Amino acid sequence: MISPTDPAARYTASANSVAGYAYSDNYLIDLKHAVIMDVEATTTIRQAEVGAAKTMLDRTAEQFDVTPSRLVADGGYGSAEIVAWLVDERGIEPHVKLIDKAERTDGTFSRSDFAFDPERNVYVCPDGKELKKYHRAFAKPRDGVTKAGTMIYFARKQDCEACALKPKCCPNGPVRTIGRSIYEAARDKARAIAKTEAYAVSCRERKKVEMLFAHLKRILRLDRLRLRGPSGAKDEFLLAATAQNLRKLAKLAPFQGPVFAT
Repeated sequence: MISPTDPAARYTASANSVAGYAYSDNYLIDLKHAVIMDVEATTTIRQAEVGAAKTMLDRTAEQFDVTPSRLVADGGYGSAEIVAWLVDERGIEPHVKLIDKAERTDGTFSRSDFAFDPERNVYVCPDGKELKKYHRAFAKPRDGVTKAGTMIYFARKQDCEACALKPKCCPNGPVRTIGRSIYEAARDKARAIAKTEAYAVSCRERKKVEMLFAHLKRILRLDRLRLRGPSGAKDEFLLAATAQNLRKLAKLAPFQGPVFAT
């Protein structure tokens, strides 16, 4: 679906709404004061919005010398790549919900039921057997990383065949396999943060972000764009964010009474 008037816009729809051509408005907000720090216009796809987060963080650090201690975002920013970028390259705590499909719902063991030993680089199953990337040595060393950035750990066939827990572990296969992302260390840190009280506070503070988008549509009436193309969307989003910041500044500035002539 391509718009005849604005080919760069993407055909999309949110829940319980009519589909249409749109751009995504991305904000970087200071949660303490609910001030918009940066704005980026993108197409309405998750990969572009995640890239916008990196762009805004880098631009804010360069222009204002401001680096946040934590990033609060929805589950769309919970991919392994962005979490690893935040933890390893920027030192920012990811207060986001991970995109994790490792947990099973069919009654069999999930990956969390297997203990990972980082020193030996193996998983240990509930029966005490080891899952390794390779069970034999190769003349030419292999890293075992797939194109998707995942390492596959698997058990020995003889261990699984003789195991009494096989019906709850791998009932439809000869051996149990587990995939581990190369960014799993950063994901483990995000999981640990999700169990803290600070994460619960971040979830509540996300209302400040959603409120600004609600004001954008209901108070500023920016429910449709007047300019075409990505540059037009960027200009309108930037002007709207400036207006929102000025509204907040007007509330914080001290009120001066009228000056009467004498």
